[in-house]
Amino acid sequence: MNKVLIIAEAGVNHNGNFKLAKKLISAAKKVGADVIKFQIFKADRLASKNTPNAEYQKKTKFKNQFEMLKKLELSDNDFIKLSKFSKRIKIEFSASFFNENDLNVVHKLGMKRVKIPSGEITNYSLLKKIGSINKKIILSTGMSNLKEINQAINLLIKFGAKRKKITILHCNTEYPTPLKDVNLRAINILRKTFKTQIGYSDHTISIETPIAAVALGAKVIEKHFTLSKELQGPDHKSSLTPTEFKKMTLSIRNTEKLLGHEKKFVSQSEMKNILKCRQYLVASKDIKKNDAFGFHNTSLKRTGSGGISPMEIPRLFKKRAKKKYKKDDKI
Repeated sequence: MNKVLIIAEAGVNHNGNFKLAKKLISAAKKVGADVIKFQIFKADRLASKNTPNAEYQKKTKFKNQFEMLKKLELSDNDFIKLSKFSKRIKIEFSASFFNENDLNVVHKLGMKRVKIPSGEITNYSLLKKIGSINKKIILSTGMSNLKEINQAINLLIKFGAKRKKITILHCNTEYPTPLKDVNLRAINILRKTFKTQIGYSDHTISIETPIAAVALGAKVIEKHFTLSKELQGPDHKSSLTPTEFKKMTLSIRNTEKLLGHEKKFVSQSEMKNILKCRQYLVASKDIKKNDAFGFHNTSLKRTGSGGISPMEIPRLFKKRAKKKYKKDDKI
């Protein structure tokens, strides 16, 4: 059984600070994440100068998105160094992209997979470029409907992507997401509709939600990760601290064990209990040799060592005793 891929979404929680970004990578490795993911962008390619903040971003000190994004930028060279550091400590490095021009650095980063954020699911130029670079693709689907998801997947495939290399993430783009809007059963709809691997990108403040998503079959879990919720920035408050993230990771790994296989069988651990817990046929009174067996002289009890199953009653009650039995003797 393939393990669930757990992505620590560092995003912009480095606050534009290279040293903090490096600490996030080390912390993600320690708490059991498989992947550390950042957001690679240039503010002047992503937002107009006067683009207002989203509702959840209004709590920051920045007057608009451009000012905020400019502060949260890291250079291409920073990301190359971070990618090399990730490789050194053996955690996969990945990133979201928002503009096709920013993808020019992707091969220098040695990435296995790239992420298309929810807001870019209708970004024709980005989808075209990502479809052509022969990487595993994660497509987040917040704020989108089935038609838009289908259009995005068809576009990726048209320009070279393989469906088997695409993972769709169910997602709700609100920070934090109210539990009533999570709608985890959409995971089943996405799987049936698009025949791809399905995951879940979580923006709730709980760890229960991604665990439930795994129980529903999510094969990738992405969760925002921060060193402290008290840091300034748009995503820290809706991110998990290292302690919380480690708890989530352990719970997901336990959930994988709990789910097991789509087979029903007697496990090794319970095998030894069959003879102890099932009831078998015993004499309910003394039985003489040649007496006929029947409900009048047998009953069912736990014997601790097995015996004739009650399912054999129709066959047994046609026979006669070949020896004497005392009350409570196993037949």
